[in-house]
Amino acid sequence: MNWTRTAVAVVGTGTLWLGGSAAAVAHDAHRGIYGSPGTRGIQGTRGDPGGVQVLLNGAFGNRPGELIDIDVRGLRAGSGVSVTSPVFDSRVPLAPYDNADDPGTTGPDGGEGLHARPAISARARPGTYPLRVHAGGRVVAEEQVEIRAPRRPEFRVGIKDDVLRPGEQLGVSYDDLYPGETGDSFAVASPLLPAPVPLVHDPRGTHWNNPRMFTALVSVPPDAKDGTYKVTLTAPGGRRVDEKPLVVRAARVGDSDYVGRARGPAFFPFDGRPEAARAYGHRVPPGGTVNVLWRDAAPDPGEDDRLTATSPAFERPVPLRRDDSKASDGDDPRYYGPARVRRGLEPGRYAVTVISHHGRVKRTGHLQVTGATVGALAAKAVGDDGPDPMVIVAGTGAGLAALGVGVGAVVLVVRRRGRGRGRGGPDPGGGCALRGSW
Repeated sequence: MNWTRTAVAVVGTGTLWLGGSAAAVAHDAHRGIYGSPGTRGIQGTRGDPGGVQVLLNGAFGNRPGELIDIDVRGLRAGSGVSVTSPVFDSRVPLAPYDNADDPGTTGPDGGEGLHARPAISARARPGTYPLRVHAGGRVVAEEQVEIRAPRRPEFRVGIKDDVLRPGEQLGVSYDDLYPGETGDSFAVASPLLPAPVPLVHDPRGTHWNNPRMFTALVSVPPDAKDGTYKVTLTAPGGRRVDEKPLVVRAARVGDSDYVGRARGPAFFPFDGRPEAARAYGHRVPPGGTVNVLWRDAAPDPGEDDRLTATSPAFERPVPLRRDDSKASDGDDPRYYGPARVRRGLEPGRYAVTVISHHGRVKRTGHLQVTGATVGALAAKAVGDDGPDPMVIVAGTGAGLAALGVGVGAVVLVVRRRGRGRGRGGPDPGGGCALRGSW
């Protein structure tokens, strides 16, 4: 985890602002200055309109060999801007960039400036060193870089002493940023896994600043047996590097995730919000789309990517994905996905089923399919806008008549029980099996 810091200097005077209203203000940030998850950022300063702004990402507490991201604002590209520091092997030239016209680039990434991402020298010793920005033959801004000592290579498998469930995912990493370490093709193997899993470096990921960080996301097989398994790290040529234990145990009676605390399924419109989901009474036309919502206060960790909703009304089983958005903060873990209703369905009530916790939990809700099709509703939306009365009759089990008169409107709704149509047809009877508020 790295720090990002900002300094502002006045061009021509070499003065570095470190206090007052123009000083950088430190704060914890969910996303770093370049959007890297898990980093800590420093908010940029406005300062003087003629000032030079220096933003450093990854310059605090880093080891020899790691990268520092340097972003300088307020200087012309043609002024031969460069950066020097005792932590670099040579002078670092800055290259111009311009993201002002890119609508997808906002915040610190937006606008134009000068940029470089040099590596800390392998010969750098722990300490604090100056970093100077040069333009027009003089120093126009200055910052500091903090270096710590190298660390022996480290192999990690998930979280230490953690117990995993069948089907659960875990992160595996190997950090060998250490003098003398080489190789770039590592893998992990285990009796638990069907095949070796390669570890790779992602220059755009969380560990962009460490070119010797190799990672992988590994899934425990859903049918894995309880036990302790060895996970072996191998180097190029199959040479064994390290080994770690991994404990797998399925949920048992008494565990919070054995049957969990599930609610659902519930339904909300395709363009709606999960907070508006209804456990009963939601209506959708044939050919329409509805979101299926599932909540569980104690979900099975191995089922995050395997929950599905099935129904004879749907074109296919619907994957329910974990909602990791900020809108879900403070709520029980929730999962949802869009379901397309089959065209040509007769109006009626159709069962929607979700099975979780490896078959130990099965819950069924009901969705009301109306008589009007998506095409008919669309035609009504773009049809005549006058007050002419209109009558819609659809399906054999339900009728709906609507009469618009002048500005006011009188609506008469007649509802009858839909007839069962055998296997795959609507449920007989009205109402819904799930009662109460969602």
